[in-house]
Amino acid sequence: MPSQLIRVLIADNNLELCRTIQEFLDNQGDMEVVGIALDGQQALEQMVERKPDVVILDITMPNLDGMAVMERMGELELEPAPKVIVLTALGREDIIQRFTELGAHYFIIKPFDLELLAERVRQFSRANDGLVQRGKGAAAAPGYTEASVTVTQLLHEMGVPPNFKGYNYLRDAVLMALRDPQLLGGSLTKRLYPQIAEKYGSTPGGVEAAIRNAVLACYERGNQDFIHQLCGVGSRKSCPTNSLVIAKLADHIRLQRKVG
Repeated sequence: MPSQLIRVLIADNNLELCRTIQEFLDNQGDMEVVGIALDGQQALEQMVERKPDVVILDITMPNLDGMAVMERMGELELEPAPKVIVLTALGREDIIQRFTELGAHYFIIKPFDLELLAERVRQFSRANDGLVQRGKGAAAAPGYTEASVTVTQLLHEMGVPPNFKGYNYLRDAVLMALRDPQLLGGSLTKRLYPQIAEKYGSTPGGVEAAIRNAVLACYERGNQDFIHQLCGVGSRKSCPTNSLVIAKLADHIRLQRKVG
């Protein structure tokens, strides 16, 4: 049992869903749900009263919706401010962009996997406090949680749509490349894609295609200046390959670690 439980506040007007999430997270052993808010105003009040580490925030709620909650969180002067994971049934990029600007840390599209939600709660709650990630499996490798957050930040900066399947696939591919650089030496199709496919119940071809779609969307509608800077001059002529994007993101994180 971890010495410090992750404190979670759930803000969603679907009480049944809240109870389902609460039961699942409370059974994890390293986190506890400290409150359930059924509207935005309750969410703000419980942030002050219960000081959660992570807020799971639905977009559509009565009184104040999720966006209004995010807009008013700054007025609460919470120290430290909780990390916010946004639940949404909407995949609109303008809404996701606005939440990102307001400081949302991650987006999960409904319906979602509870295991994935618990993983993200751990990831973002412990991004900056030096705690070791704990779960049902083995403890994470040193620096893994920090790298997870860095990859997510880079994908947001690139403009990779969080509602695309390839978003999670690409994120996991970069983390795997950080742990095992040899995966980029011609092993994408033989090792990396199959491992990701097994995790998400997909196929290697499906993983490759989803990552490609995410990279193309990012190249066509995302932050092209960032992509050019990341991938080099050649990226100005055509969309970089999956392997180049994965390799360059991994290299970027390694360089940050050396500089830091």
